[in-house]
Amino acid sequence: MTGSAQRPILFLDVDGPLIPFGATEPYPTYQTASEPPGSGAHPLLTRIDPQHGLRLTALSCDLVWATTWMADANELIAPRIGLPQLPVVTWPEPSATDDHDERRGLHWKTRTLVEWAAERPFIWVDDEITDIDRTWVSTHHRGQALLHRVDARQGLTDVDYVALSAWLRTVRAVVTP
Repeated sequence: MTGSAQRPILFLDVDGPLIPFGATEPYPTYQTASEPPGSGAHPLLTRIDPQHGLRLTALSCDLVWATTWMADANELIAPRIGLPQLPVVTWPEPSATDDHDERRGLHWKTRTLVEWAAERPFIWVDDEITDIDRTWVSTHHRGQALLHRVDARQGLTDVDYVALSAWLRTVRAVVTP
C-alpha cells in the first residue's frame, strides 16, 4: 500500500503579520461585509486586509493559527478575511525550560511549533523570529522549515507572499505510510 502525501504547514501569527503595528503613520483600515460578533471590542481588526484570506488559501499548505489569539482567531479573524476554521496551536504552560530558552534568546513558540509539525515541512510566519530560532529549528527539526520574519510595521506584503510561494514550490511532500 502506498502512503499519502502531507502538505506543508503554515503556522500563522496574527499580531504583526496580519495586524500591523508600530509605524508612525496611520494604517489603512478595511471594513468587511459582515463583522464577526465581538469584533467591535478589537479596534485593531480593521487593520487586517481582507485579501489576506484569499492569498493565504491560495498557498499550497495547511494553515494553522500560531498566535496568542488562540480560538479567538477562528471567531474574530477567520470570518473577517474569508478563512475556514483552522487548527489552533495550544501553548503549554510556561516551564523552567522556557525560562532557560528565553535567557538563550529562543522564542517561546519555537519548541512547540517543531513538536506540532513533527517531521512535516513547515513555514512559521511571525514578526519575532530570530537567527537563534532558525538555528534551533535546523538542529531539532528533521523536516524542511522556513522561519519567515514579517516586518510588524507593514504586516504581510507582496514580497512576503512571493517568498512563501517560492519556498513552497521547493518543498518535498512528506509521505506517510
